[in-house]
Amino acid sequence: MPYRMSIAAVVLVVSLCFSLAGARAFDEAKYPDWKGQWLRTDTGIPRYDPSKPAGRGQQAPLTPEYQAILEASLADQAAGGQGGDPTYTCIAPGMPRIMNDYEGAEFVITPDATHILMEHIYDFRRIFTDGRDWPEDIAPTFAGYSIGKWIDEGGTGRYNVLEVETRGFKGPRSYDNTGLPLHADNQSIIKERIFQDKADPNTLYDEITTIDHALTRPWTATKKYRLVQHPVWHESICAENNPHVEIGRQGYMLSADGLLMPAKKDQPPPDLRYFNRTQK
Repeated sequence: MPYRMSIAAVVLVVSLCFSLAGARAFDEAKYPDWKGQWLRTDTGIPRYDPSKPAGRGQQAPLTPEYQAILEASLADQAAGGQGGDPTYTCIAPGMPRIMNDYEGAEFVITPDATHILMEHIYDFRRIFTDGRDWPEDIAPTFAGYSIGKWIDEGGTGRYNVLEVETRGFKGPRSYDNTGLPLHADNQSIIKERIFQDKADPNTLYDEITTIDHALTRPWTATKKYRLVQHPVWHESICAENNPHVEIGRQGYMLSADGLLMPAKKDQPPPDLRYFNRTQK
């Protein structure tokens, strides 16, 4: 029995040594302090380029084909429909729309990955910073697969910039709720530089560049977030009280008494061939 206890003690000591070594490997002083809740500073409809109005006002460098898709989306929305915004049925917004930061973001920094936790439902990102290469096969997701690298810009002795590249998407995705579209092939590449304001640590920037086949050139915008001094985290459940219903690629509404109703003037009802018709 004493022999068994001594073996157990050795195992415990070795385990603790490995744990302490791992803890020492993460020198928190080398990483920036991005703790807390970060909210976007722009007002109005969240959009890819906060410095410009939504929709056409974004002046996105779209190809003629995808400019026509945007125009069709705006026309449908003007008629009461949802246009090209896929999120009205609670589909995840995906990248780069996640970084519009609808309801607050939290950054969790570890040696191997930086996690961005968005209060808006489904908006979670894991940015690998462990030096890995791109995998041969990436399972497509709305948020994509992100690899990052910490940089000590200016030789300060502390990391102050996180550079990120994200690939491996699935769709449909749009930049905002006007239906400003990304290409249907989902071959987007999104690059970011995330950093604090040198003069004001309560301000965080995301310089984001989208490379996409729906664009005639890479499209860059800068998003700005502000640290909340007294954060309040709200639960966000997209499907809760959502009146929108999509049937056969047509958007309908649910009335207050739970009945299906049209979303647009003169909209035909859905195909009811599998339901028994009431005999008159």
